[in-house]
Amino acid sequence: MTQDGEAQPHRGQALVGAGGQRIGIVDAVFADYLLVRTSGVLPVDLYVPRVATNRDDAGRLAVESTPAQAYEAWHRPLKRVDHD
Repeated sequence: MTQDGEAQPHRGQALVGAGGQRIGIVDAVFADYLLVRTSGVLPVDLYVPRVATNRDDAGRLAVESTPAQAYEAWHRPLKRVDHD
Protein backbone atom coordinates (compact mmCIF):
# COMPACT_ATOMS: atom_id res chain seq x y z
CA MET A 1 0.00 0.00 0.00
CA THR A 2 1.20 3.53 -0.61
CA GLN A 3 2.66 5.22 2.44
CA ASP A 4 1.41 8.52 3.87
CA GLY A 5 3.29 11.40 2.33
CA GLU A 6 3.88 9.62 -0.98
CA ALA A 7 2.18 10.86 -4.10
CA GLN A 8 -1.29 9.40 -4.47
CA PRO A 9 -2.29 7.51 -7.63
CA HIS A 10 -3.74 9.74 -10.33
CA ARG A 11 -5.43 9.47 -13.71
CA GLY A 12 -2.97 8.88 -16.55
CA GLN A 13 -0.36 7.23 -14.36
CA ALA A 14 1.17 3.93 -15.49
CA LEU A 15 0.76 0.82 -13.34
CA VAL A 16 3.58 -1.70 -13.50
CA GLY A 17 3.74 -5.27 -12.28
CA ALA A 18 6.39 -7.80 -11.34
CA GLY A 19 9.67 -7.15 -13.10
CA GLY A 20 8.54 -3.68 -14.17
CA GLN A 21 6.15 -5.04 -16.81
CA ARG A 22 3.56 -2.44 -17.77
CA ILE A 23 0.02 -3.47 -16.87
CA GLY A 24 -1.91 -0.38 -17.94
CA ILE A 25 -2.85 3.23 -17.28
CA VAL A 26 -4.97 4.50 -14.39
CA ASP A 27 -8.24 5.69 -15.92
CA ALA A 28 -9.99 6.63 -12.65
CA VAL A 29 -9.20 6.74 -8.94
CA PHE A 30 -11.82 5.72 -6.38
CA ALA A 31 -11.66 5.42 -2.59
CA ASP A 32 -11.06 1.66 -2.59
CA TYR A 33 -9.77 0.83 -6.06
CA LEU A 34 -8.17 2.06 -9.25
CA LEU A 35 -9.76 1.57 -12.65
CA VAL A 36 -6.83 0.56 -14.88
CA ARG A 37 -7.17 0.22 -18.64
CA THR A 38 -4.78 -2.22 -20.27
CA SER A 39 -3.16 -1.51 -23.59
CA GLY A 40 -3.45 -3.71 -26.62
CA VAL A 41 -5.76 -4.41 -29.51
CA LEU A 42 -8.67 -5.07 -27.15
CA PRO A 43 -8.09 -3.05 -23.98
CA VAL A 44 -9.81 -4.29 -20.83
CA ASP A 45 -10.59 -2.65 -17.52
CA LEU A 46 -9.01 -3.91 -14.33
CA TYR A 47 -10.40 -2.99 -10.91
CA VAL A 48 -7.24 -2.93 -8.81
CA PRO A 49 -7.68 -2.60 -5.02
CA ARG A 50 -5.68 0.34 -3.73
CA VAL A 51 -4.35 -1.83 -0.89
CA ALA A 52 -2.64 -4.00 -3.54
CA THR A 53 -0.58 -1.08 -4.86
CA ASN A 54 2.78 0.15 -3.70
CA ARG A 55 5.79 2.05 -5.05
CA ASP A 56 8.65 0.16 -6.65
CA ASP A 57 12.32 1.11 -6.24
CA ALA A 58 11.98 3.63 -9.08
CA GLY A 59 8.97 5.28 -7.40
CA ARG A 60 6.47 3.93 -9.94
CA LEU A 61 2.96 2.80 -9.03
CA ALA A 62 3.24 -0.98 -8.86
CA VAL A 63 1.64 -4.29 -7.89
CA GLU A 64 3.36 -7.60 -7.17
CA SER A 65 1.51 -9.44 -9.97
CA THR A 66 2.42 -10.18 -13.55
CA PRO A 67 0.07 -8.73 -16.17
CA ALA A 68 -1.56 -12.17 -16.56
CA GLN A 69 -2.08 -12.52 -12.81
CA ALA A 70 -3.50 -9.00 -12.64
CA TYR A 71 -5.99 -9.85 -15.39
CA GLU A 72 -7.08 -13.03 -13.60
CA ALA A 73 -7.47 -11.28 -10.25
CA TRP A 74 -8.97 -7.93 -11.22
CA HIS A 75 -10.83 -8.22 -14.53
CA ARG A 76 -14.58 -8.10 -14.02
CA PRO A 77 -16.48 -8.72 -17.24
CA LEU A 78 -20.04 -7.50 -17.50
CA LYS A 79 -22.58 -9.93 -16.14
CA ARG A 80 -24.64 -11.76 -18.70
CA VAL A 81 -28.25 -10.65 -18.78
CA ASP A 82 -31.00 -12.87 -20.08
CA HIS A 83 -33.09 -11.22 -22.77
CA ASP A 84 -36.76 -12.02 -23.20
